[in-house]
Amino acid sequence: MKLYTTSKPISGKESFKNMSNYEELWNWSRSAPVVACEFQKLDRSDASDLLNGSWVVVAGDSQARLIVVSLLNLVLGSEEMESIQGDLFKRHSDYQIVIDEIGLKLDFIWAPYVTNLTVLMMEFKQNRNYPDVLVMGAGLWHMLHMTNPSDYGVSLRLLRDSVVSLLPISPEFDTDGPITGSVSIRSPHLFWLGMPMLINSMLNTEEKREKMTDAILDAYDKELYGSKLLRQSGGPLLLLGIRSLSRKCGTQCTVDGMHYDTVVYEAAVHIMLNALLIESHQKL
Repeated sequence: MKLYTTSKPISGKESFKNMSNYEELWNWSRSAPVVACEFQKLDRSDASDLLNGSWVVVAGDSQARLIVVSLLNLVLGSEEMESIQGDLFKRHSDYQIVIDEIGLKLDFIWAPYVTNLTVLMMEFKQNRNYPDVLVMGAGLWHMLHMTNPSDYGVSLRLLRDSVVSLLPISPEFDTDGPITGSVSIRSPHLFWLGMPMLINSMLNTEEKREKMTDAILDAYDKELYGSKLLRQSGGPLLLLGIRSLSRKCGTQCTVDGMHYDTVVYEAAVHIMLNALLIESHQKL
């Protein structure tokens, strides 16, 4: 994927407080592997067709909320987005919307710690009711308030065990490949939202600048990759690499060194949607 910026000023973005004043654009790279995969840049109609009748749950911190914003930007009109921004941007709160035209139910669950995500998995299992698409991600709050990579790793492994226990399959894991098993009923599509690149000099408090360093972020990412939560290490969740995407966009895409402009999360949403296309064997 290629991210690039233009110097076109944006109007009407006052409500997106952590966005810059310039429009950024993204596109797929034209490398042979990407071209061969036939990745698409989906429009509103494509995304609506793909998500028709689905229940999507996005759970996590403010990064996850920005994923919800980008997803809704794709399937709603500008007037509809304007009407829901007040509820969508309430800090530290859940959000739910049903888009009747396409039968899409979207839940955002405020879950800033991995332990919150594990509790959510237990609730799904207890209710025997699973979303069609589940996007999760947490780590920034743990990094700031606990600053303990090994403890973060323990919580990730507990989450992995909880996710595996709710999957309607008999999984076999190894360190080199994805889950294999005998599927008994429909499995949800699972994604992990990685942490962004942190630009230390732009972080807005001394505590953040002290605790949220590149070295600590690397240590947290090492725990993530070692937890076997991700598919690339034999786990159940496909990584949406926000750190890589935010690095490609760069310092002009953030005002606080942590939250990035819409283009980063829009690109992540398109990675997710293309993965759904591939996994569901659909064509648009």
